[in-house]
Amino acid sequence: MTERTFSIIKPDATRRNLTGKVNAVIEDAGLRIVAQRRIRMTEDQAKKFYEVHAERPFYGELVEFMTSAPVVVQVLEGENAVARYREVMGATNPANADEGTIRKLYAESVGENSVHGSDSAENAALEIAQFFTDDQIVG
Repeated sequence: MTERTFSIIKPDATRRNLTGKVNAVIEDAGLRIVAQRRIRMTEDQAKKFYEVHAERPFYGELVEFMTSAPVVVQVLEGENAVARYREVMGATNPANADEGTIRKLYAESVGENSVHGSDSAENAALEIAQFFTDDQIVG
């Protein structure tokens, strides 16, 4: 089933000029990038995006990190895109990530793990809507 998922190339990766390399891994995995833009996430955007973690001790650091440098927000499309992209990203901790995954290749730490991907189709739709309008997504 063709579906869409949401991706963020995080500040640690954009700071190291890895957008093209990350995109190559995404595309090599059979996912299409149907929308993409580089933005500087505002504090309000980051707080809203990560509000599920608001009670967690790392929330403040996460918001600060995500607003520290530009990010690349993306809409990916493909067969079972949510699950496929989670495979391609690799484990949150790069030390546990499989060879060839984005996090194994590029992440610096658990906190600076280069990419975000939606964890469900429902969350993908919500996350996409925070950063893109339908007319910005070219399938």
